[in-house]
Amino acid sequence: MSAVAVHPLPRWRPMLHADVGAVAAVEARAYEFPWAPQIFRDCIDAGHKCWVLQATDGELLGYGILSTGAEEAHLLNLCVAPAQQRRGVGTRLLRHMLELAHACRVRRIFLEVRPSNPVAHLMYERAGFNEVGRRPNYYPARRGREDAIVMAMELLPDG
Repeated sequence: MSAVAVHPLPRWRPMLHADVGAVAAVEARAYEFPWAPQIFRDCIDAGHKCWVLQATDGELLGYGILSTGAEEAHLLNLCVAPAQQRRGVGTRLLRHMLELAHACRVRRIFLEVRPSNPVAHLMYERAGFNEVGRRPNYYPARRGREDAIVMAMELLPDG
């Protein structure tokens, strides 16, 4: 008889103001041009769907922020802690945010992704997003600005 280690699954929970320091720290490790902590506070205050994925030991694995309105959603931020990247956490985060969008009865969801982030771009394509346009000079970059690829997905209504 062999023992099998059971690892408790990470849990989803709404992002709180108390999480902003940890969220901003992950953001700063993950991105060269991170959001300022106040942006996260503003998203919480605005009532956006702000969620974190947290390991049972308290480690923040990632987070997502979704705004909704007028039957549309905009994925504002999806971030995986660098130590957790390439382990399926991003796909899990994206799936959760899509479930939230469905629950809000949105018909379409949009996002922006950097052309210099092919891993994220591929993850979004695999999930069903399609490129619908570009936003010139959208992101700060080392040498000026970088365009954003605008992607969208149509969400089918239930039943």
